[in-house]
Amino acid sequence: MYIAITFLIAFVALLLVFWGGKVLLKGNWLLGFLRGAVGLLLLAGALMIVLVALDVYSYRNLANEHSVGTVSFERMGDQHFMVKFADEDGISQEFELYGDQWQLDARMLKWKGVLARWGIEPAYRLDRLSGRYLTLQDERNKERSVYALGDSDHGVDVWNMLRNMDNRVPMVDAVYGSATFLPMQDGAVYEVRISHTGLLARPLNQQARSALNEWQ
Repeated sequence: MYIAITFLIAFVALLLVFWGGKVLLKGNWLLGFLRGAVGLLLLAGALMIVLVALDVYSYRNLANEHSVGTVSFERMGDQHFMVKFADEDGISQEFELYGDQWQLDARMLKWKGVLARWGIEPAYRLDRLSGRYLTLQDERNKERSVYALGDSDHGVDVWNMLRNMDNRVPMVDAVYGSATFLPMQDGAVYEVRISHTGLLARPLNQQARSALNEWQ
């Protein structure tokens, strides 16, 4: 579905390039400042639409609840863990997290109105993995750790643009989906799943279940 949306946006961009080029090449535009300005504006609009399409393409379709990966922990020291995150494609990354708890965040695009009635599902992109201390004193004074899992690589961040506009765009909302902060424990393994309401982490082994029982 999102490949189709990307191609639709790209088609609009091509139309703008065609119209912009036609305006620029029609006659001597240096003597017609207005014509040149309109043509350049159309070409700039086309470039912006292409960049928006590339950013939207980085999101994944969310039709049904499914696993986005597993998170496992190895203690390196007091409130210091090596964390391995293996995503749904089997790609693994390792991070050093400081603190007592961890959280995984995702960015979500939720379609509204006509787009929702057409059956276009929400989209998501994993955003960041972070650690947190239990006490406010530790949170203020000890080393913090936050890692980006997905970036907008083309200079346009659609999700942030929507958030900065207070989600006033009538057809889409940009929201956070975050797993609840859960305890880090040596040897613990969690599965992270995503649904239309956000992320949910579940313990996969006894170490993770024991950590949850002690924390609760």
